[in-house]
Amino acid sequence: MTEPLDVAKLQRRLADFAAARDWQPYHTPKNLVAALSVEASELVEIFQWLTPEESNRVMDDPDTAHRVTDEIADVLAYLLQLCEVLGVDPLAALDAKIDRNERRFPAP
Repeated sequence: MTEPLDVAKLQRRLADFAAARDWQPYHTPKNLVAALSVEASELVEIFQWLTPEESNRVMDDPDTAHRVTDEIADVLAYLLQLCEVLGVDPLAALDAKIDRNERRFPAP
């Protein structure tokens, strides 16, 4: 039986992976933000020329679905590594941002 995933465990796995390869010197905030941008752009590239209807069906094709899933994983990995390096709790940050947006954009 596998343990449930959580953000802290994933961040630990990413840190351990980088440490085993001596990559920590390269995992500066600047480099992680750049890598995050590149991976987000690779995700955009998949959708770039699709119509809205085609984009809604992107997961129907197994090869494209695999590419989308991989790019989402890459974006999340770099975002979690950035949060780890900067000491940001990503779930707390998101919760606070939703709170601010609810006040800023009240429902009609």
